[in-house]
Amino acid sequence: MAETAIDYGAVFKALPGMVALLTPELVYADVNDEFVRVSGRSREQLIGKYLFDVFPDNPNDSAATGMRNLEASLYRVLATGERDTMALQRYDIEDPERPGEWQKRYWSPVNAPLLGSDGKVVLILHRVEEVTELIRARGSSAGNRGSRARVLEAELYTRARELQELNERLRQAHSREREVALALQEAMLPAPRQVRNHPAAVRYRPAVGALNVCGDWYDLVDLVGGDRIGVAVGDVVGHGLAAAGVMGQLRSALSAASRVADGPAQALDVLGRYAHVIDGAESATAVTTFIDCDRHVITYSSAGHPPPVLVHPDGRTEFLDQATDTPLDARPDPIPRPQAGTTFQRGATLVLYTDGLIERRTEDIDMGLDRLAEALRKHRDQDPETLADTVLTELLPPGGSTDDTALIIVRL
Repeated sequence: MAETAIDYGAVFKALPGMVALLTPELVYADVNDEFVRVSGRSREQLIGKYLFDVFPDNPNDSAATGMRNLEASLYRVLATGERDTMALQRYDIEDPERPGEWQKRYWSPVNAPLLGSDGKVVLILHRVEEVTELIRARGSSAGNRGSRARVLEAELYTRARELQELNERLRQAHSREREVALALQEAMLPAPRQVRNHPAAVRYRPAVGALNVCGDWYDLVDLVGGDRIGVAVGDVVGHGLAAAGVMGQLRSALSAASRVADGPAQALDVLGRYAHVIDGAESATAVTTFIDCDRHVITYSSAGHPPPVLVHPDGRTEFLDQATDTPLDARPDPIPRPQAGTTFQRGATLVLYTDGLIERRTEDIDMGLDRLAEALRKHRDQDPETLADTVLTELLPPGGSTDDTALIIVRL
């Protein structure tokens, strides 16, 4: 049997329940037949019109909040790219047959984003179930039963409003915590700069849609004894201010240890002992590299972290994975961590990153590592700043990663 093409336009118009498509400017782009019927407005009165010009709040009700609540929900969808289900709303609308007269109406709205190829919200699907008749039916029963129904109606509406107000306060609190955590993280992480004579680029991208930042970090230090630098990245499990605080402690400790350690393994040994006494450092990972640019040698050690990538001038990519060990707090104290080394030529590129750059829930991590190696090989002639932006564009999903991402690129 030949496949029959589905007419999605016809499907949209026939959908049960009221459904509208809104632009990011909250203008009606399309509505289905049920929306036209229940709202009492024609398509000409809706399409191309600003939502709140068509449905303003009841000017006769000083306590009306339907418009404000709906607007907050829609802007939340635009900001987060996530669906928002609203509590039961009383939102009166003007009688289309009697201008100036307002009808008491109750609605249960859901707003969902439609994303473009760049991951940004291009339309909002606004679905509404009207429950006015249900509320009226409860209130129209006779005698005590009618009184009880009216009490239940009031209780239902009050509790729904209280729940919505509580959710809004929680969103605001989480938003404030995210802003503070991001500011703290930015203050504790070193600014992008050139390390000695070697151009470097760093990037940090918070997880998309998350209310809290995580504990990803990076560090660049000048080491004593010739043209030597240390480059490291790490990842603290957890979210928010607590993770940002632990991140700051571990980064500072490794930065100090690297300046006096004999090599990267010893620096991670010191950091591991320190992590044992820090609440919240459980299962934290890190990798650090000591680069001797006079001898063209990199020594490295990893505590449970994805391997750095060395991109040679001829395009060959080398994962520095010969000294990988357990996370910071998981190694018995007397046993030293492993350390390995490799050589490089002038013009090579060293890349360190956190798992948000390569991991996807639906695939093996090797696929992410292969993508990273291919992007670095293909664009190896770009300067570090341009290369950092290119790598993020090619490897992160269009809507952003669900995990934080730190990236550092150094031209040797």
